Amino acid sequence: LDRYLLQVDYLVHHLVLVAACITAFSFWWFFMLTSGKLIPLLLATSTRLFGNTAAFAPAITANSSYLPKNNRLAQQHNGLTPDFLSSKLFSSSDNSDNNNNMTDEVAAAKAAAAEYKSSENDGAGPETVFDNILSGKWPSDKVYEDDLSLAFRDINPQAPVHVVVIPKNRDGLVKLSNAREDQKDILGHLMYVAQSVGKKECPDGFRIVINDGEHGAQSVYHLHLHVLGGRQLNWPPG
Repeated sequence: LDRYLLQVDYLVHHLVLVAACITAFSFWWFFMLTSGKLIPLLLATSTRLFGNTAAFAPAITANSSYLPKNNRLAQQHNGLTPDFLSSKLFSSSDNSDNNNNMTDEVAAAKAAAAEYKSSENDGAGPETVFDNILSGKWPSDKVYEDDLSLAFRDINPQAPVHVVVIPKNRDGLVKLSNAREDQKDILGHLMYVAQSVGKKECPDGFRIVINDGEHGAQSVYHLHLHVLGGRQLNWPPG
């Protein structure tokens, strides 16, 4: 009987020890998971076993259930420090989305350039979506308007803040490289409006972009300025 009780006592002690180890490991696992450190750790250590971990890396999004809202990884994915997510440790589906968006924009620019070249050779170019917005035929989310210009939010934003500034009277300004010497005033006015919008919408800084021609990925042949901001932008642009 004593021998039997000794064996039971030995077994109980081992079960308690195993339970304590499991509990400690569970707490560690939970801490690493909620702090956002577990996934990078697993990926970093798995390179020794599997080599390139890109195939095993999850698609990380800001809405991922295992990333707290104030977590650094979530902030990085939201654009605050995008260089981290572009590192070799992660293979995000957003990268392919960005590439697809870039391809779409280039394709649209090539189509717009072909349409512009095939239109009447008067320098005016074909009617654009901006004509419909200016006429009121199509609605827009207006940010600013005066007698010479209109600023509205882009329907396909490339940043948290993406505003388009256009001249109301195109007057041959289908692209920046078509500007005449007598149009210096309107060009300066558009730049002033763009910086005013940027300063108001993006107090920490912004970028003004003008696409010109097919290689500049211009998809609408009505001069327009893009005001981009609301997050840390990368450099150089694509």
